[in-house]
Amino acid sequence: MKNSDPVSTDIAYDPMPEEDGIRSFITKCDAFYPPDAVAAGIEQQRVWYDALCAEFAFPHPDGMQVEDDVIADVPVRHYRPANVSTSHKIVYIHGGGFVVGSRDSHDSICAEISGAASAELISIDYRLAPEHVWPAQHEDCHKVVQSLLASGKKLVLVGDSAGGMLAAGLAVRAREEGFGDRIIGQALVYPALGGDLNWPSYGQMANAPGLSTDDVIYYRDVLKAPMDDPYAHALSVDDLRGLPQTYITSAYFDPLRDDGREFTARLARAGISVQYREEPQMIHGWLRARHSSDGAKAGFTHLCDAISAMVAKV
Repeated sequence: MKNSDPVSTDIAYDPMPEEDGIRSFITKCDAFYPPDAVAAGIEQQRVWYDALCAEFAFPHPDGMQVEDDVIADVPVRHYRPANVSTSHKIVYIHGGGFVVGSRDSHDSICAEISGAASAELISIDYRLAPEHVWPAQHEDCHKVVQSLLASGKKLVLVGDSAGGMLAAGLAVRAREEGFGDRIIGQALVYPALGGDLNWPSYGQMANAPGLSTDDVIYYRDVLKAPMDDPYAHALSVDDLRGLPQTYITSAYFDPLRDDGREFTARLARAGISVQYREEPQMIHGWLRARHSSDGAKAGFTHLCDAISAMVAKV
């Protein structure tokens, strides 16, 4: 079986966390974005997702300056916290299966990370599928990153889900293009890295809330990125030496869980400084639950601490 083939769900069940906060979060999410949302048209998916994101928007930290801009013809959003303690920048790449999401959908997440790290953050609003298939998303992000690197900046790449996939690919490309030393860290949040659909998490968590294995297959089919493309699927890269310090956080109740576990192991074997944290009661998309779930709040705090340490490097 090829790792792009549908996985058997004979051993799957209906996994559900026990934590009250995340269970309430799941119920609220389902009211805005149905579990079978990918069966609807693209525009309907985006309407539902935008409504969901608006429901979980929170005020920016005091003193945060925000400005929409364009870098290398790509829309971005700049965040500058009241206190900036480093010249290094954070680049944030949003998730959404490459089908939904924007600089608006992850606005408060970006603002809070920027504030916690006392660092400027640039959020990239890359083109979406199916109107724009691979490698449009990667090329948009690469143009922004290249522009920032060319101006002498050192960067920490951060991405969740599909954004984690893009961030990992950018780190690989920066290494190949001779800019690896200017990417001083990457933080990948429940990333999609091209894992084998036969791995345990894809069967055990096939029906998990937040993201199903069928959803993963759908998003891969829509994106049309070759499974052996190193910029699309970092797990296809044979040699991981020279990649930056890495923080990976996965959710236990997530078919993508084993992507994070396996990439962590491979980075460690390649001699990369890597930290892995698995949230035992979390689902895919838990970043939005950071103000309503104890587990998500703890996970977000650890994520911000890791980014803060990376961006503070001399």
